[in-house]
Amino acid sequence: MKTKPIIELAKVIRSKNAGPYELTFDFIFKDFDTYERVKNSNVINKEKISKLYKISKENVLSVIAYDPAKAIKVTIVRPWASGAVEETDVYGAQQHTPLLKIKVPCED
Repeated sequence: MKTKPIIELAKVIRSKNAGPYELTFDFIFKDFDTYERVKNSNVINKEKISKLYKISKENVLSVIAYDPAKAIKVTIVRPWASGAVEETDVYGAQQHTPLLKIKVPCED
């Protein structure tokens, strides 16, 4: 089966703080058909996120599809608290890059 990179299907892929101990990732889609295709493929799931970020599945707190916004939100435990000595991105705004590797099955 052919695949398409998530970056070709999503209008927005971003990361941000979800408090000092969590990061959240948003996938916002261009239209409902694309959103439904990605959601129904279940390609964005705890296992995939844990592999991309090299964290345990337990540290992937949620993967939530929100139909009215044509969006999927993922929340993970931050590796270090926001502002901690080891932290390199206090706002969590530069953590979405691994998500760009996601490929979505497609029929075309």
